[in-house]
Amino acid sequence: MELGVVLDMAVGADPDRVAVTGPDAGTLTVAALERGATALATRITALGLERVAWLGGNDVALPIALFAAARAGVPFLPLNYRLADDRLVETLAEGPTTALVATVDASTRAAVTATCPITFAASELTHAVEVDPDASSGLAPVDDDTIAVQLSTSGTTSRPKAAILRHRHLTSYLLDTVDFGSCDETEAVLVSVPPYHIAGVATILSNLFAGRRIVYLEPFDPIRWLATARTERVTHAMVVPTMLARIVDALDGDRADVPALRSLAYGGAPTPRQVIERALEAFVGVDFVNAYGLTETASTIALLGGGDHRAAFADPDPAVRARLSSVGRPLPGVEIAVVDDDGNTVDPGVVGDVLVRGAQVSGEYLGHDRADGWFATRDRGHLDADGYLFLDGRADDTIIRGAENIAPAEVEDVLVSHPAVRDCAVVGVPDPEWGQRIAAAVVVDDGAIVTAEELRDWVRSRLRGSRTPDVVTFRDELPYTDTGKLLRRVIRDELTAPS
Repeated sequence: MELGVVLDMAVGADPDRVAVTGPDAGTLTVAALERGATALATRITALGLERVAWLGGNDVALPIALFAAARAGVPFLPLNYRLADDRLVETLAEGPTTALVATVDASTRAAVTATCPITFAASELTHAVEVDPDASSGLAPVDDDTIAVQLSTSGTTSRPKAAILRHRHLTSYLLDTVDFGSCDETEAVLVSVPPYHIAGVATILSNLFAGRRIVYLEPFDPIRWLATARTERVTHAMVVPTMLARIVDALDGDRADVPALRSLAYGGAPTPRQVIERALEAFVGVDFVNAYGLTETASTIALLGGGDHRAAFADPDPAVRARLSSVGRPLPGVEIAVVDDDGNTVDPGVVGDVLVRGAQVSGEYLGHDRADGWFATRDRGHLDADGYLFLDGRADDTIIRGAENIAPAEVEDVLVSHPAVRDCAVVGVPDPEWGQRIAAAVVVDDGAIVTAEELRDWVRSRLRGSRTPDVVTFRDELPYTDTGKLLRRVIRDELTAPS
């Protein structure tokens, strides 16, 4: 099945339904979305363009650009508009001829727009009223093995790679996780994750397929998020961990006044348990969903649902309550395994490499052969006896000190439990004697005072001495991506740079 079928099904079910509401109160019906996508697809095909790139934030024209690329049978490439022009030019120049759709003024990114033979203003796409039937009939059928989306990985530990998702990967995710037309006319989802994240793409597809109105918020602000959720009668929402933390901080202990909200999903990076617990207290009666997935897996592969959150939050048993720190259990159609260095499956509770396989899993990168069978997520983790998956950091992050493997998350969990510590990151830095030393970058709460030696003693009293940071530095904030992932490589580079 290819993505164009998803749009056709939505049109057949209810063409007049509002599909998306934009940040400037613009709206787009399902029928208008289909007309705009078909009109743009015919132009792309006529011009012989081989990709469609999106430069900008969330906008009602975003789904048009995505489905236009799908209709034309060319890849959709959402760009990280926060990158410098030279990085964007490099990305566009290394691929085939591209149509650029921009929400920004082209004159402000002239170097980027000059790389593409044609640039469309996003506002142009929403004004297509009629489609020439002779022109649209020239669109060739699209095979489900055609590349649908090209996304850059987050690059938290190394240079980003161009992940490839084919039509069949994305539609497999939809068919296994979403019931077509299952939503009523009152349902709306508030979206503030950026377009260049896999969640931004999956949100369009899954909510159009389910029949839920998409409400875009651009840019993210916690006060505006709460106000929009209230005024738009939002029933569902998706945020990344840093957004959830900022929303909770903005509430400052008060209950959230969002009466229509039923479900709040978060994911994209590890979420501190104290943030989840504060959120559960603030959003009474709301089902929380922790969604774990990767760009290479076409979105979510494991889920900790609302019932799991409620049970874990209410249960005094530490083993059950600890599930608030898990990412839940695999979705239907997905298999997850945890293996040792030799590829053997480990017992419950034993940390190893997390592997995944299923019809939605791509594991393919531009310029490389696609992966078959199990895909190595590069995450470390363990399964408990009931199949709940707990993540223990990236395999690339493992610190090897004197031949002992140390997971940064283990040390970070202890550091952040100190009353004065708001955030922290632990990395390995070169050491001539031990191979690597443990270095910690720490952010303390406003007004708090704590010394490096106090924090070293705190860790030493709770973990083995070999896991005590050799170096503790303090900073005002830590570097994160827009989707809430810690840029550990930036911290590592800073701590290893010559002084």
